Amino acid sequence: MADIKYLLEQKLGKDIDKSSQEEVFLGLLKLTKDMEKDRTRLDGNKKLYYISAEFLLGKLLSNNLINLGVYDEVEAILKEAGHSLKEIEELENEPSLGNGGLGRLAACYLDSIATLGLPGDGVGINYHFGLFKQVFKNRKQYEEKNPWITSVSWLNPTGDEFDIEFGKLTVKSILYDLDVVGYDNGVDKLHLFDIKTVDESIVKDGINFDKKDIAKNLTLFLYPDDSDKDGQLLRIYQQYFMVSSGAQLILQEMDNKGFDIRTLSDHVVIQINDTHPSMVIPELIRLLMKRGISIDEAIEIVSKTCAYTNHTILAEALEKWPISYLEEVVPQLLPIIEELNTRVVKMYGEKTAIIDKDKKVRMANMDIHYGISVNGVAALHTEILEKSELKDFYDIYPEKFNNKTNGITFRRWLMHCNTPLANIISSKIGDGWKKDADELKKLNNFIDDEEFLKDILHTKKRAKHELVDYVANTWNINLMPNSIFDIQIKRLHEYKRQQMNALYAIYKYLDIKAGNRPKTPITMIFAAKAAPAYVLAKDIIHLLLCLQELINKDEDVNPYLNLVILENYNVTLASKLVPACDVSEQISLASKEASGTGNMKFMLNGAVTLGTMDGANVEIAGLVGEGNIYIFGKDSETVINLYANNAYNPKELYDEDPDIRKWVDFITGEELLAIGDKVNLTRLHDNMVNNDYFMALLDVKDYIKVKEQAFEDGCDRMSWAKKMVKNIAEAGYFSADRAITEYNRDIWKL
Repeated sequence: MADIKYLLEQKLGKDIDKSSQEEVFLGLLKLTKDMEKDRTRLDGNKKLYYISAEFLLGKLLSNNLINLGVYDEVEAILKEAGHSLKEIEELENEPSLGNGGLGRLAACYLDSIATLGLPGDGVGINYHFGLFKQVFKNRKQYEEKNPWITSVSWLNPTGDEFDIEFGKLTVKSILYDLDVVGYDNGVDKLHLFDIKTVDESIVKDGINFDKKDIAKNLTLFLYPDDSDKDGQLLRIYQQYFMVSSGAQLILQEMDNKGFDIRTLSDHVVIQINDTHPSMVIPELIRLLMKRGISIDEAIEIVSKTCAYTNHTILAEALEKWPISYLEEVVPQLLPIIEELNTRVVKMYGEKTAIIDKDKKVRMANMDIHYGISVNGVAALHTEILEKSELKDFYDIYPEKFNNKTNGITFRRWLMHCNTPLANIISSKIGDGWKKDADELKKLNNFIDDEEFLKDILHTKKRAKHELVDYVANTWNINLMPNSIFDIQIKRLHEYKRQQMNALYAIYKYLDIKAGNRPKTPITMIFAAKAAPAYVLAKDIIHLLLCLQELINKDEDVNPYLNLVILENYNVTLASKLVPACDVSEQISLASKEASGTGNMKFMLNGAVTLGTMDGANVEIAGLVGEGNIYIFGKDSETVINLYANNAYNPKELYDEDPDIRKWVDFITGEELLAIGDKVNLTRLHDNMVNNDYFMALLDVKDYIKVKEQAFEDGCDRMSWAKKMVKNIAEAGYFSADRAITEYNRDIWKL
């Protein structure tokens, strides 16, 4: 302890108690980076490169201190000097390198790869402004840039540079590394590529900028608006920039180690995380050919090197780019892509072609044909891929398909964000669960231990009070700490069905107005960003903000029901919401959510899932058993058949069911029109009646019935505490360490 205090004061140049919070933060950042340098750099004869458009890391100081094993020590030293580590953590900018589950999963996986001592680095883009900072004005979402890079940061310049050639220009790629510290183990790297010519000043109003000025805009934003051709081209520029930089780095590291590039697949495995990095396949083939290797041999080498993770069942999320766009951005890749397609069509016909009849390049098809593995991310998801969505490929390559159910990092999602709960768990079963999450099963022995149940309830109550204080201090919104906390936090998308949750709020509001008061008050919490061009998702946010104003200002209702949607959802906000949750909303239309990872974080923190049999909910239900999860709605087979037969008609439900009609019409009723924008509310109302593509009206009545049962059960706190313990005890399966062990055993073989 004395050593860390001495080293920190050396960085500060004065005593800790005479330093400001800002000075202490910078001192800790520098000290932590020094400690990381002393950790072993994980390397080996074979190495993984995990390429992803997103890495949603969250704040790094606390995570790195935990993984270095000094968090408690640092906390004690600061406390003695009159500082709070929690307050100092708040000063850190969260890296704007991801958006949703895809990026959070990638971050968890890097942590576990290092924790398990495997040589594996991430490869991505050093976005300056991330997706966007969400701001609510006039009950609507607006977007602003979200800068995070400061002069002193976690980024380490490496001096490595690569030329990236596009059709009309060449840019200089520069490499920054970010240390990924394993828990009680060595260090891997996240390689983040940037360009020398990037110009932050071109972003003027909100997040608007000249999309054509590639030399200045290439690394500014994650997922630039692709509702027009320039935005789509920019995404192709970004994707090629990422994979060409990564491919050149991989071959450079092969050269530095003295490996023959013909043995690439013996020393390298590339995990393609979703379709964004798919161009790494033709790019690597091109680079090998530049070194004198024939196209036949180059294709064979690359096909043994790459593996693909599919993250979606939504057809629109499987990227396909017009050939003419690729011709403009990466003309050097087209002959290779066309050759890959010719071989596929010759062998298997047009059904699984890479270039379709509309002259679009299907990225996922290329990944499947020219890789060693295709994995889904939950048991149900993989089954749907094999039996329907990717059946034609499964029939050709059954040996390539495998399931790798997603996992989360328990260090961040319990040890750090819910330390009191982590301490209670350790007091009962020891610390072994921190490295072997299966040990959480030992908590099943304490499911009838009254004192333990009371302790669990106390930590939940404490987390609620902390969240209530945070929301009051940050947004001046007052919530009820003694209510049941019902939380839905995730990307705003119709398939995740925040609109169905809003219909519950309308139902409950009207029910309370009619004199039916719940035994225990209910607090409904949302947090979500809508993509800037996703009009209907923004309409749903507008509806939620209107309901927030209506419900929270109504004195007949607000003692029994609160609703809030919190601004600018990110990892930091999630880490405050997850520990406070009673009911975890996982209500996607069955067959549409690949896996989910929020469901796992909530479960680990003692929330009980309310959900459909979709994604990893299926596996959660199997683990916790009936009575410890609340399932509603049509199953995936029914939903898939409704789509196949075009048999769903929301207008029929609306016309025939007076309850559904009452709730939907409330959206354009006088109470909400007095608050909100008629255009937004009417568009949403009409969509629900005439389209409702993700079938909210189909499931809403069963949803309300089961949700009411959950709230009823939540009033009996000791009985509820048993459900909480069962969920925590069975959460071990969803450890990212388990998932990475499976990836390595079945795919990477490091």
